[in-house]
Amino acid sequence: MNMNGSPLNHGAAGVWAACILAAGMAGLAILYILAFIRSHRRGRSWPPHRLILWLSGASAAIVGILASSPAQAHAGFVAHMVSHLLFGMLAPLLMALARPVTLLLRALDVTHARNLASLLKMPPLRFVTHPAVAGILNIGGLWLLYATDVFGKMHANPFCYLSVHGHLFIAGYVFSSAILGNEPNPHPSSHVFRALILILALAGHSILSKYVYAHPPAGVPASEAEAGAMLMYYGGDAVEALLIFFFCRTWYVAVRPRPRLPQVKG
Repeated sequence: MNMNGSPLNHGAAGVWAACILAAGMAGLAILYILAFIRSHRRGRSWPPHRLILWLSGASAAIVGILASSPAQAHAGFVAHMVSHLLFGMLAPLLMALARPVTLLLRALDVTHARNLASLLKMPPLRFVTHPAVAGILNIGGLWLLYATDVFGKMHANPFCYLSVHGHLFIAGYVFSSAILGNEPNPHPSSHVFRALILILALAGHSILSKYVYAHPPAGVPASEAEAGAMLMYYGGDAVEALLIFFFCRTWYVAVRPRPRLPQVKG
């Protein structure tokens, strides 16, 4: 069955689901801008390049949503894979680099900042933000999507569409943030441990792309599956290379020798 039929075209309800996701990303962009302005008004400067990273991530997410929107009757598996790369990989990485939690802590007053810090230490959040758990939720969610019938159900049910895309973005963001380790962390992990988790996650994503190539999801023509899987493999490599670069950069900054101040005699 060709994907130009029912799987990607599930009517006005599906279009509204995509619009909700796009509006949500636009809302996150506005909230970051407001936090950026408030932080500066409180005399706590925030690097402008992080604002650019956040807005770039939100824009990539919106483009990813529109690329395979149910409104696009011609959209196929390749368009869906573009959405996966932009919405589920690139956007979460760029937005994790923007360090939104740190900005929010700086923008809030002392009482609310302490409440947020306490919330981040709650057991459920401590559990899902652990690098190993974040890696399982991220890569495991992709395997569940493409190796089961979830992919077909996602394009037949707007609520499933929202749930799957919400999971892909949140899991991608939490994983990127856990690997980078650039936010307040209730259970900091060593760089070696995070590097191991990253290697396993990269392997899981690479193997999945080969699996999709050989075993197309239900309703996806073999030619589209092969093209989409190749895009997933090579496009995923490009995004993962960015993650590796920034991870190695944070590792270098953490362990580089600090210059010694000259001792004053006398």
